[in-house]
Amino acid sequence: MKAFLGILGTLLVLAAGYFGMYRGWRNRQSRQSDLAPLPAAPEDKTRGVEGVYVATTSAGDWMDRIAVHELGVRSIADLAVSEAGLIFHRQGATDVFIPADHLTGVRTDRGIAGKVTAEKSGLVVVTWTHDGRELDTGFRPRRKADTAALTESIATLIGAEQR
Repeated sequence: MKAFLGILGTLLVLAAGYFGMYRGWRNRQSRQSDLAPLPAAPEDKTRGVEGVYVATTSAGDWMDRIAVHELGVRSIADLAVSEAGLIFHRQGATDVFIPADHLTGVRTDRGIAGKVTAEKSGLVVVTWTHDGRELDTGFRPRRKADTAALTESIATLIGAEQR
């Protein structure tokens, strides 16, 4: 009987923890509900660099994950860089399109929204504006060798837009 009560107590604590996380996520979504939907991704089936779409956060605050419009959903993705902008083709979530004229910066970093890498330049972080807010989007390339080339191509795209 004591074992049964111990198991039941453990399950109740786990259920309360999951309920708290669910409520926290829902509260975050309601606080961010004023963020306008993203522009539709153009019909571009070009596959880019394979990796993981980590998340989108408020710029400068790597722990303030954006919960609306599936921007906070981590997923396997590939990142295609084109003249129109960046397209994250995500598996199991809606594709994310960032128009080229919204891009303001690119850098490598160690972490963003719950994902921290061992190396200092493990993530490619793109800074962009949407609906009057500055946002950071993190992407972890599958192959480390892709990081520098990806960062350079995005920087070139940003430079081309600022001319």
